[in-house]
Amino acid sequence: MADIMVYCDGACAGNPGPGGWGVRIEWGDKSVQEFCGGEAQTTNNRMELTAAIEALERLPPQSTGDTAIIMHTDSRYVMDGLTQWLPRWKARRWRTAAKTPVKNADLWQRLDALAASRKLAWQWVRGHAGHPGNERADALARQGITRGA
Repeated sequence: MADIMVYCDGACAGNPGPGGWGVRIEWGDKSVQEFCGGEAQTTNNRMELTAAIEALERLPPQSTGDTAIIMHTDSRYVMDGLTQWLPRWKARRWRTAAKTPVKNADLWQRLDALAASRKLAWQWVRGHAGHPGNERADALARQGITRGA
């Protein structure tokens, strides 16, 4: 079976302000699903995290032999947070190196739990650079802004 390609993006009209998230899932059998949603008052980082969470909530937990899920994001915050910063935050009981509370810890904890039962590979893509999957996720996120307002 081919890899599952996921494109997720968040957007805000003002930061903070009305926000939206968008997800495009391209299944190994070439079928496609798209989702979006939003919140009336939020931040761009919260919407980026929500997009990844919403994507993973729609994917089944995996066993070792299952196909890989390739998560595409234009958010270094999400990708680096999950792949680099999270172990240190957890070791410090959700505190940063400066001993302040981790921002968006509620969403990071949800994302961490969902990622733990899935075989993920993260791929950063430059935002607004013409990548079709990312451009579609961005359009969905912008559509989500109107749903959350």
